[in-house]
Amino acid sequence: MRLLVTGGCGFIGSHFVRYWLGRYPNASLVNLDALTYSGNLANLEDVANRPNYAFVRGSICDRALVERICEESRIDALINFAAHTHVDRSILDASPFVETNVGGTQVLLEVVRARQIPRFVQVSTDEVYGALKPDDPPTTEQAALAPNSPYAASKAAADLMVRAYHRTYGVPTVITRCTNNYGPYQFPEKLIPLMIINALADKPLPVYGDGRQVRDWIHVLDHCEAIDLALRKGRAGEIYNIGASNERENIEIVEFLLNHLGKPRTLIQSVKDRPAHDRRYALDSSKARSELGWAPHHEFRTALADTINWYVENRRWWEAVMTGEYREYYEAWYVKR
Repeated sequence: MRLLVTGGCGFIGSHFVRYWLGRYPNASLVNLDALTYSGNLANLEDVANRPNYAFVRGSICDRALVERICEESRIDALINFAAHTHVDRSILDASPFVETNVGGTQVLLEVVRARQIPRFVQVSTDEVYGALKPDDPPTTEQAALAPNSPYAASKAAADLMVRAYHRTYGVPTVITRCTNNYGPYQFPEKLIPLMIINALADKPLPVYGDGRQVRDWIHVLDHCEAIDLALRKGRAGEIYNIGASNERENIEIVEFLLNHLGKPRTLIQSVKDRPAHDRRYALDSSKARSELGWAPHHEFRTALADTINWYVENRRWWEAVMTGEYREYYEAWYVKR
């Protein structure tokens, strides 16, 4: 298979690139990434020189570039990881989220349609469904979309565009929607790496409100395996929820990190909750389990401890990425709050 991965230098994308090249050493992979603040070539240093891997810097909004890659590399499958993903940033300025997450996805769909590429996988999020009440069952693929943040709305719009291209033009699409990921190489604006880095520096850990927001956590490599299966086995036009049935309150995660690092609970600092902060997400992944034969393998507490240890042992990595634009954002948003 000749695969084009977009956004392959980000957190989930880079793990997938490494996963794919390890699992299918005879397959070729092209990674298209704009290298915005959260995209990092260092995430893939260990595979950069492989003969079946190529990196191209560029935006998914650049149709001519995407066309050229697909033609020159004879691409026969495309997985779209490329997206602006951080809710806080979308609240500050939604424009880049609309441009990339919606407009860029439409560009990719047009190229797939024009070149009759046999498979397009859209990597989406549980946030498109909106919030659940405490006693609600996990969300199924039949649930209505009800996004509550500009980020979630941009991903929901992209998913609807994917659906429309399948229904209108017959483009062979699959959508995966996943819960919160954790693991190494995650950019330090997300909950787990941010709290680890602040704790290591003995800085306050900013927890929104009472910290009792509930998320279903999945290890990034379990997510990568699900995407692989959706690519190879998923039915065209279908949506697959990917979740580990591992619901935890944010405050529980933060306390686990502090205990593991031997840091005091007094570092926790309650801050004003962000607007439209969804209280709970959880996905019913029975469809992926039954149709794709997928199941998560990582035990949460063990894998989370391993993740914390990775950040402790790779201080040079996260210090290097926390520069420039992100450093200013971090200081303004997380340190001074």
